[in-house]
Amino acid sequence: MDGFPRIPIGEWADTGLDWIKDNLEFLLDLFAIITGTLVEGLTQILLAPPALVVIVIAAAIGWLVRSWQLAIGTLITFMLILAMDQWETSMQTLALVLVSAILAIVIGVPLGILAARKPGFRSFIKPVLDFMQTMPVFVYLIPAIIFFSIGVVPGVFATVIFALPPGVRFTELGIRGVDAETVEAGQAFGASPGQILRGIQLPLAMPTIMAGINQVIMLALSMAVVAGMVGADGLGKEVSAALSTVNVAQGVEAGLSIVIIAIYLDRVTAALGTPTEYKGSLLAMIHKARTKTSS
Repeated sequence: MDGFPRIPIGEWADTGLDWIKDNLEFLLDLFAIITGTLVEGLTQILLAPPALVVIVIAAAIGWLVRSWQLAIGTLITFMLILAMDQWETSMQTLALVLVSAILAIVIGVPLGILAARKPGFRSFIKPVLDFMQTMPVFVYLIPAIIFFSIGVVPGVFATVIFALPPGVRFTELGIRGVDAETVEAGQAFGASPGQILRGIQLPLAMPTIMAGINQVIMLALSMAVVAGMVGADGLGKEVSAALSTVNVAQGVEAGLSIVIIAIYLDRVTAALGTPTEYKGSLLAMIHKARTKTSS
């Protein structure tokens, strides 16, 4: 609008990114070395044994954590990936997703714990998370390319930023949702804040935290196509190539492989989030004391 002053936020952001690249180059290089090594190493581990061996191991994990139905479904669907000749690209995508998700979890869970225990920090980080979740995902590619050029590293960088918020939010929600009376009982036993966190809050909040981890993994997997656009090997690169050449067959096979991996990871992480018994823990002591009191 004529006469209305323009605020050059874009130019400020550009200047800020240039400053980061010039002054924090050692941190960016360290991130590139660590993430690149992790993704490449995990990819080699997944591709080293015969594909059928990896499929059987994945099915065994599904059976162990959930049910034999998941194991059979894993065998059938993973062999379908193999039959579509998408096995190598699927393992490249799985490695990228797992590394990105682990980094997001390692950062997000401690931030969520801090947000649950510090109201001031919670008030500060909530709008930051809102910004991270609502910003279009393609915008994250701009600083990723500026910092790391093209390849797997900018894909991991953009994926971590995009997938981080649910890990923080669900962890904070789970910790704050723990029954206050149970926490007070732990304090009555003389437990320190750290012991209460490890022995009461984290165990009781674990289903909620695992739901957050599940969302982190799903969001990381949804970024596979975006990561492929910046040169990361895997199914995302296949989808991007199919889009540029209007290759329906290639797009369907790569997309179906992403769906299969997503369903498998969703079922496994959802099963890991079920409550468990904590025998011999602080929670068990509180429960035993409450039982004696009520009787």
